[in-house]
Amino acid sequence: MESKRLLNDNYIKINHIASKCMRIFIALIVVLWGIGCFSGECNLFIFTIIMLACCILSLIPTFVIDILKYNKSKSIKNIVILLAVIICTLISGVLSHMALAIWIFPILIASLYYNKTLVLYTSLLSTVGVLVANAFNFFLCDVTVSPLYGEFYMNIILSAFPCVMTIFLLSFVAYYIVSRNSIMLTETIDYAEEVKTNQKELVFAFAELSESKSKSTGEHIKRVAEYMRILGEASGFDEDYVDKLSTAAMMHDIGKLMISEDILNKPGRLTDEEFAIMKSHVLYGDALLEKCPGDILQIARTIAREHHEKWDGSGYLGMKGEEIAYISRLIAVCDVFDALTSTRYYKKGWSLEETYNEIVRSSGTHFDPHVVRLFIENFDKFKEIAQKQPDKQIY
Repeated sequence: MESKRLLNDNYIKINHIASKCMRIFIALIVVLWGIGCFSGECNLFIFTIIMLACCILSLIPTFVIDILKYNKSKSIKNIVILLAVIICTLISGVLSHMALAIWIFPILIASLYYNKTLVLYTSLLSTVGVLVANAFNFFLCDVTVSPLYGEFYMNIILSAFPCVMTIFLLSFVAYYIVSRNSIMLTETIDYAEEVKTNQKELVFAFAELSESKSKSTGEHIKRVAEYMRILGEASGFDEDYVDKLSTAAMMHDIGKLMISEDILNKPGRLTDEEFAIMKSHVLYGDALLEKCPGDILQIARTIAREHHEKWDGSGYLGMKGEEIAYISRLIAVCDVFDALTSTRYYKKGWSLEETYNEIVRSSGTHFDPHVVRLFIENFDKFKEIAQKQPDKQIY
């Protein structure tokens, strides 16, 4: 599933690159228009209309992919290739031998997609395009650059055929490159997925260890992870980053591994000295994760260091407002919501309504007002998770 998502993300990026290449093609069209005008061999009015049509066709992928955001459909690549071939056919039909080099362009576009079948499809379309352009150029030579040869079959043999052979040669090279790149891409994605899976397993193992030391249950970290997923999605982050946030959220209290159990599990109120030691778990979490590789663990480091910071600057480290990383402002709401609603051996859990009112009341003091608004909008989802994943055991 993860590999499929990464491939889809890569496909979307390639679509945007392809649309950019089509925009760059407009510059070549303008240059060819200048060459055609300078040659004086073709009807300037008809030539200009055709070149203008080519520019409009080149902008269609930009309109569809970049403006309408229709960038996930698998048919997009076929449409882009078809447009590239039509443009080359029109230009080649008007400029004849002066524009043979443009047939490289569709093959280059096809090679972006890591798809061997698409390269063959482009090769066949380009072959048809060359033949159509050659016929157009020969039979409408009064308005186009004159063909090199006076006989139609001579133009096919000595002009179109070498162009077709060049296309097939380029297609063979592109096919080999795409084949190699497809293998490398798959191996890279598989490796990235393996690394991410290993990071997740490591995160969950350490998170459960830190929770067990403080006599909590593993349900706490699972709930906090789900709350973080809700706020991450509400914040507009993409699916991949939301997944990383949710996983990293489980490590918010990793620094408690370095705190004495006598302090972590003390039933009564902590002394000032004990509370100072307890607060240091955010610094321990920062230090433990400082040199850990990978996006997830570095996100976890930020969360571990800043999850007790408050919007008004009265948190553990005294960070205030925008000084606090946005993801840390998200985890603050998630962690407090779960801490207040959970029953522990030293306290009774609050009701969902009491917790809701407390978080709303603390907007602008403890919590970022923007994050509180997201919490309010998604409170029903928070309630659903809290009710579906109760603690299995209270110590």
